[in-house]
Amino acid sequence: MPRDTSIKSVLIIGSGPIVIGQACEFDYSGSQAARSLREEGIEVTLINSNPATIMTDKVIADNIYLKPLEPEYIKEILQEHDIDAVLPTMGGQTALNLAIKCDELGIWKEFGVRMIGVDIHAIDVTENREAFRKLMEEIDIPMAPQATANSFLEGKEIAQKFGFPLCIRSSYTLGGAGAGIVHNQKDFDALLTRGLHVSPIHEVMIDKAMLGWKEFELELLRDHNDNVVIICSVENMDPMGIHTGDSITVAPAMTLSDRTYQKMRDMAFKMMRSIGNFAGGCNVQFAVSPDEKEDIIAIEINPRVSRSSALASKATGYPIAKVAAKLAIGYHLDELKNQITKTTSAFFEPTLDYVIVKIPRWNFDKFKDSDRTLGLQMKSVGEVMGIGRSFQEAIQKACQSLEIKRNGLGADGKELRDQEKILHSLEHASWNRLFHIYDAIKLGIPFKTIHEKTKIDYWFLKQIEDLILFEKKVEVHTLDTLPRDILFEAKQKGYADRQVAHLLRCLESEVFKKRNEMGINRVYKLVDTCAAEFEAQTPYYYSTFDEENESEVSDKKKVIVLGSGPNRIGQGIEFDYCCVHGVLAAKECGYETIMINCNPETVSTDFDTADKLYFEPVFWEHIYDIILHEKPEGVIVQLGGQTALKLAEKLSRYGIKVIGTSYEALDLAEDRGSFSRLLKEHNIPYPKFGVVDNAEQSLELADELGFPLLVRPSYVLGGQQMKIVINKEELETHVIDILHDMPGNKILLDHFLSGAIEAEADAICDGEDVYIIGIMQHIEPAGIHSGDSYAVLPPYNLGDLIIEQIETIVRKVAVELKTVGLINVQFAIKDDVVYVIEANPRASRTVPFIAKAYDEPYVNYATKVMLGEKKVKDFNFNPKKSGYAIKIPVFSFDKFPNVNKELGPEMKSTGEAIYFIDSLMDPFFRKIYSERNLYLSR
Repeated sequence: MPRDTSIKSVLIIGSGPIVIGQACEFDYSGSQAARSLREEGIEVTLINSNPATIMTDKVIADNIYLKPLEPEYIKEILQEHDIDAVLPTMGGQTALNLAIKCDELGIWKEFGVRMIGVDIHAIDVTENREAFRKLMEEIDIPMAPQATANSFLEGKEIAQKFGFPLCIRSSYTLGGAGAGIVHNQKDFDALLTRGLHVSPIHEVMIDKAMLGWKEFELELLRDHNDNVVIICSVENMDPMGIHTGDSITVAPAMTLSDRTYQKMRDMAFKMMRSIGNFAGGCNVQFAVSPDEKEDIIAIEINPRVSRSSALASKATGYPIAKVAAKLAIGYHLDELKNQITKTTSAFFEPTLDYVIVKIPRWNFDKFKDSDRTLGLQMKSVGEVMGIGRSFQEAIQKACQSLEIKRNGLGADGKELRDQEKILHSLEHASWNRLFHIYDAIKLGIPFKTIHEKTKIDYWFLKQIEDLILFEKKVEVHTLDTLPRDILFEAKQKGYADRQVAHLLRCLESEVFKKRNEMGINRVYKLVDTCAAEFEAQTPYYYSTFDEENESEVSDKKKVIVLGSGPNRIGQGIEFDYCCVHGVLAAKECGYETIMINCNPETVSTDFDTADKLYFEPVFWEHIYDIILHEKPEGVIVQLGGQTALKLAEKLSRYGIKVIGTSYEALDLAEDRGSFSRLLKEHNIPYPKFGVVDNAEQSLELADELGFPLLVRPSYVLGGQQMKIVINKEELETHVIDILHDMPGNKILLDHFLSGAIEAEADAICDGEDVYIIGIMQHIEPAGIHSGDSYAVLPPYNLGDLIIEQIETIVRKVAVELKTVGLINVQFAIKDDVVYVIEANPRASRTVPFIAKAYDEPYVNYATKVMLGEKKVKDFNFNPKKSGYAIKIPVFSFDKFPNVNKELGPEMKSTGEAIYFIDSLMDPFFRKIYSERNLYLSR
């Protein structure tokens, strides 16, 4: 059946601000769906309150509503536009819940809007735990013994019947909110109460915990003709009991027998076909017993695209959201083209001749006293993916992508040797358990013990043991005696030059030189979805060590854009937005664009964003090899946050052009001493400060500066380890803590201007002229990190004198720092004096916000300035200024119920929303202004 021609306009519901459990994978799927529908000539209207995403950008949709995700705003859109259909499957649980709410209120019916991609029955039956259990019973799909409870008393009766351990899950929630495993009555009572409160329908499912069973996921697509294809099988390395978003996952499944896989496929098909009339993406989760019988039980089914479908898309190259959007408007799978080969049909199941490993990225350091144990409630803030020819290569590359100061899995001298701590970590999984499994094997802890405590399949443990045995083979050599075959094997297993250098007790550069002399070079392979059976047209590559190189280098002028790696607090989706716009602008300037990034959730790693995508760690060795291969004109680092910025020094040292602001200027801004001298020369006020190396020096300096003091390490993002101290005891403790966590780091002490107003400005500079794109005033007083503050654009009560001072300072600082591209300057204003806190000559978190609020493509302009294609005076700036835009920080404290919600100089928010008001009399503004001191802490 060809597409339904009666659908001429579609509303896509986004997922709102980034929270733990629902991140930028929905920016990726929503963006892909919008592009897919527009290809068909359909008018796309989009609602999402998140300003940091590409999804809410003009390049994606025809009409964009940056509005709260509430029925009243849906109604407003339907009154303004003639909408035929709504697609709610691209915005996670938030979009599905909103679609249901609108259905219950009769809004879709009132405006004659059809729901496509899923139907209400399918949502109901999969979200309502009891209905799902009954349906599975009807179609003979086994599940764990379970029952639903709508009250505390019902829950207690079920617990008595089943016995512990038990698993509790709330209905209609995301990221496992309110879920957990309990082993005793006391914990059960507390979690049952919480679970009933968290569920919007006050319902929980209680089931027998299948602890130690293996967990698998299948990612499927289904069309209206009931054709179903399995895009990807994913195995969770972590067993049942840990949320799949917090699990290390591997594709394709590694430890599943073919017989069980076929049985799982049949079950998935049966489940998918039983849940109603829907066409699109679907994720099915199973548990498999860890014995020869391999019994299978169903866990759940999600009739929408999910985090796993973003991962499966990047793992296979099959654009699930793009195809799902086409299926939603009536196409059948066999009518669509395979987007990778462009010649075969989309009705095929990808086959992989490589392995992918996803490792989540956590931010527990931001949540003091948080429970760091992993369980059914998701706690990770992002993820990385490594692609390799083997599991070992893929897991090493994933570990290199994490940016947690590790060079891979092991071989970096950072292992834990305390047996008691290792055993505790194995039993109570946290963010570092993978590394502790390596440490346990290296220490000689028996496999049986490791398996009993982790329940991780022996196959994975053997793979890690093999790495440790291999390292012993390397260690007996020196650089001079190391045979070629051993170095070649090390590289095939994913070891970085740094790791090999550690094992050989020499320098990374010496290993690099040696392997090049031996002709051991990286080659690049296509992610082609069909194991090279058909020719792929899509330039999506990963590296390995092999003979044939599939990445052909053109003779066009090229530019590399470095991505921002995994999402984390302090560096989120806003930098991916900047990278994507940088790529699009460079394309407009006639460059061949090359993207390097390792985050599977993002638009920057979509295979048709840049001209060439290298899905690789944003890690020096990988980047340098790509540069040597591609020979670009230069590299853009100022769009990828601190991840890319940290590589500027090395690029510069190796004679590679940093496009835009030079490394020297970037470094000057980071070096507090040099930057303050610059400010002093130009009579620009700044808080009194000093730099120290140890606690003793800090106490001496405190006498000179006076309390309160702002204490922070240099070269960090998101206010990491930043704290306000009010006496010598606090100062000493905090300085010692920083030096323990970051040995050798310099520490900055600033006199803290308590009670000051904080503001920040973003600007574009071409080295001579400066255009200020926006000045934002924070609602909270100084002391709360800018990422955690409510901020208003334009300022709401800074007088002309202050604004004039800010504008003069920004222009002076931008030019003196020789900025070419974007710059962000932060201020504290006290007694009518404007003090400069810091300047960052790079893209900042606020740039996408200002671009959306003023409806101007500022990153596009800034990139053209960086490339030297345009000067600031060449642009016709025309911001749409009416009323005020408020940046609303969004937190995920609900994932850490015991954590104090106080805010300070260290950033804790996971996302943001935008809210427009016409005047300062708006009740929303007045409320947040009245509460501005509520959560301020030191």
